Amino acid sequence: MKFDIITIFPEIFDFYFKHSIIKKAQEKGVIKIQVHNLRDFTGDRHKTVDDKPFGGGRGMVLKLEPIFKAVSSLKNPKSQILNPKKLKKKMKVILFTPRGKKFNQKMATRLAKLDQIILISGRYEGVDERVAKHLCDEKISMGDYVLMGGDLPALTLIETVARLIPGVIGKSELLKERITKQKGFIEYPQYTRPEVFESKPKVKWRVPKILLSGNHKKIEEWRKKQGKIIE
Repeated sequence: MKFDIITIFPEIFDFYFKHSIIKKAQEKGVIKIQVHNLRDFTGDRHKTVDDKPFGGGRGMVLKLEPIFKAVSSLKNPKSQILNPKKLKKKMKVILFTPRGKKFNQKMATRLAKLDQIILISGRYEGVDERVAKHLCDEKISMGDYVLMGGDLPALTLIETVARLIPGVIGKSELLKERITKQKGFIEYPQYTRPEVFESKPKVKWRVPKILLSGNHKKIEEWRKKQGKIIE
């Protein structure tokens, strides 16, 4: 799986992708993440990526031209950007926008089957609408709120999708046990040592006895009852 991120703030991603499980997955070659500076796809000496919106309004809008060049260069083989029917079936170009479809676990499961995902991270007041209409395959929203840009959504999507790819996390078979038939995810309460936590005044918090019983069937039933299905 290859993730390509198009952004005007590539340094935001530097620290995050160089640590923990995401770092190990890249070192093993299970996933590949590349961050691309949108300014590298401009043609003027000022590396202009934004301009004033037609019709008036506050703020600036990211321009179509550099995004077109960036997406074209990242598609492999040679760009067939104006003929979507000929594009690789296992590649998606995604634009983050509050007007997109809300991201969920089922969507992550579907995206985890792809070979390449190109993520367009917007900024300022938005992105030229022709990007949404002609360049991207899907428009995704992280929720009913507005962020300053698409960089945090890109991080969230990559982590959510990456953990579903075999070889990224340690015991993938345990992950499969928590995926429902509808491709949702069962999230249940977790406990660890000590069995009893005591503190003053009058604090005594215990681990549920069923988890200490060794009865795996009963434990599984308890987890299903206590858990929540994330769809």
